[in-house]
Amino acid sequence: MIDRPQSFRRILAVHLPLQRIDAALALALLLAVPACAQQASPADGNEFVNTLMPLPATVVSKPGNLRIDNSLSYALSGDSSPRLRQGALRLLDRLQMRTGAELAKEPAPQGREATLTIEAPASSAEASPALGEDESYILDVDEHHASLRAHAEVGALRGMETLLQLVQPSGGGFILPAVHIEDAPRFPWRGLMLDPGRHFLPPPVIYRTLDGMAAVKLNVLHWHLTEDQGFRIESRVFPKLQQQGSGGLYYTQQQVRDIVAYAAARGIRVVPEFDMPGHSTSWLVGYPELGSAPGPYSVEHEFGVHDAALNPVEDSTYRFLDTFFGEMAQLFPDEYVHIGGDESNGKQWLANPRIKAFMDAHGMKTTPELQAYFNTRVQKILARYHKRMVGWDEVLSSTLSPDVVIQNWHGSEFLVNGAKQGHRGLFSGPYYLDYTYTASQLFLADPVPADAALTPEQAKLILGGEACQWGEHISPQTIDSRIWPRAAAVAERFWSPAADRDTEDMYRRLQAESLRLDEEGTTHISGPERGLRQLAGTEQDRALTLFAAVLQPVNFGARYQQQHTSQLTALDRLVDSVRPDPPLRHEFELLVDGALRGNSADIERLESLFRSWVDAAPELDRLAANSPLLNEVSSRRSDWPKLGSMGIEALSYLRSGNAPPAGWQDAQTALLREAAEPRPGELVDFVVLGPLEKLVAAANRSKTQ
Repeated sequence: MIDRPQSFRRILAVHLPLQRIDAALALALLLAVPACAQQASPADGNEFVNTLMPLPATVVSKPGNLRIDNSLSYALSGDSSPRLRQGALRLLDRLQMRTGAELAKEPAPQGREATLTIEAPASSAEASPALGEDESYILDVDEHHASLRAHAEVGALRGMETLLQLVQPSGGGFILPAVHIEDAPRFPWRGLMLDPGRHFLPPPVIYRTLDGMAAVKLNVLHWHLTEDQGFRIESRVFPKLQQQGSGGLYYTQQQVRDIVAYAAARGIRVVPEFDMPGHSTSWLVGYPELGSAPGPYSVEHEFGVHDAALNPVEDSTYRFLDTFFGEMAQLFPDEYVHIGGDESNGKQWLANPRIKAFMDAHGMKTTPELQAYFNTRVQKILARYHKRMVGWDEVLSSTLSPDVVIQNWHGSEFLVNGAKQGHRGLFSGPYYLDYTYTASQLFLADPVPADAALTPEQAKLILGGEACQWGEHISPQTIDSRIWPRAAAVAERFWSPAADRDTEDMYRRLQAESLRLDEEGTTHISGPERGLRQLAGTEQDRALTLFAAVLQPVNFGARYQQQHTSQLTALDRLVDSVRPDPPLRHEFELLVDGALRGNSADIERLESLFRSWVDAAPELDRLAANSPLLNEVSSRRSDWPKLGSMGIEALSYLRSGNAPPAGWQDAQTALLREAAEPRPGELVDFVVLGPLEKLVAAANRSKTQ
């Protein structure tokens, strides 16, 4: 059994020494860290509080509940395999961590009725997860018993995650509410792409990411292992690949085997990506003879599209790839291998007389035609090792085998056109996590576009999709905050029925799931907190915490253009310690909407929050004076207390019913416009401007009664 150390429950203690902003800071911290209030059970302890994520296909609440205490016992179907037994033990460990109950780890003796029964037919101990496995399950809980039934082991693993999400406090202890759940995924391919090619991600990052994926029922780790900036996997046949192309940062073959086994134990497939023919500089450092231009080559530190490309006309290139893929096939049991295929600009090909002559001799007028030839030959090599090819949408051509899976990243038309040509496809364009889309935007983007005009049979060719976390602007400390909890919203889109479109309910459940992911060991909460501590130079700085809560990183393109990032760029600024779609953004929208409806509690909470911004600004300025990295964010710091004053004034006019003086709204609108302007070098945006604009407009309409 391959496992990593158990994570421990996170305990947050906050001390607030400044009396003036105690209440406001408590509010801001509540909003800045996902709350789990929705998990609290009602007074009678019998009502089901649904915080499940992804949302199951069918959930029926029933009266009663099953108490979780030291008497809980479990039993597995008689022919259970090691994978199912390991899954059950992990479930018990996590239940014990969640509830404090001391649970027996041995199954109940034969003939004795168990509190929890798990039934699933055993698969071979050597079996690896595969596309199209039956992941359905049925979960029943009543006052005496919980029963989990599945047609396959992987379905039982999915049901265990749902069972754990059902746990809620009640009457001084913990319960499972009585429910009947029938569940199955909408799409069979539900992936997350990690890119250690640009910034290496050590194995502990991969392990905790796999734990997070399993918790929300994602089932494919797309592992982008080669890039211009690094060749990240050990080859024993061609050792100069990692020796000269990785800067010493790569996964050994044993580490790869361990990670693949860890993923398989959780029902997660691992699909490796070896990018070619472009994005291939790191291949050519040790083996320049593979290149389309003479060497020598060196590992690139700059990001972007580089000219280096494998030589597609030499048979020696394909002999090398045949041997390489034969070696990799022994490490990755999955049926699919990703060859990249993106952003090959063809410049080296056109500049090489031999390659140009080959194109002319074969009637090829463009480099995409030559790439189509390359793809066809690589696809045949992979087929020799019983592998199917996946490629980014640039690989799509009229000559491409329909067996190749097309992964969209450009417009959805590539996915649609691929399906119309008989290709199975994956949707990824709307799920690029480095573009700081909100959880609601990710959640509402569907793998089958509404305007796709596909026949039912063509629609079935869309296997699902993948959220993509590219590596230009992440480090092991920051990556989790870029993935989680937003990837849980993507996971729900891939798993749950298409009719699941309620963003308010999604955010309510996402708050609960965020803390559950934190409990699993992801660092999307603790990582940014650590970054803020390092910027502040102190363990507790209330002003910086308040300020960070209203900010998010600029998107990938804006950061790249403003900072001119490379592999050598230090990822230690404020942008690296604030979260995309931070909790305050959505909570602030709700508070403003409540205030505009006249909800007095929301008005009071808003006013306290606004006053905290004004009161904390001088302290933040004093901190920035001694912190060069914080001092860079001067415009955003200057605008922050002005936004607080704007909110206080708007609430005052709303409360009094008096209209503001002439020109007041114009002045506030100008300030909002200024606060929304890009600030080169500051790299963070406010997340509260839209609701503030609504508040200002409403205040301007106030009239004396």
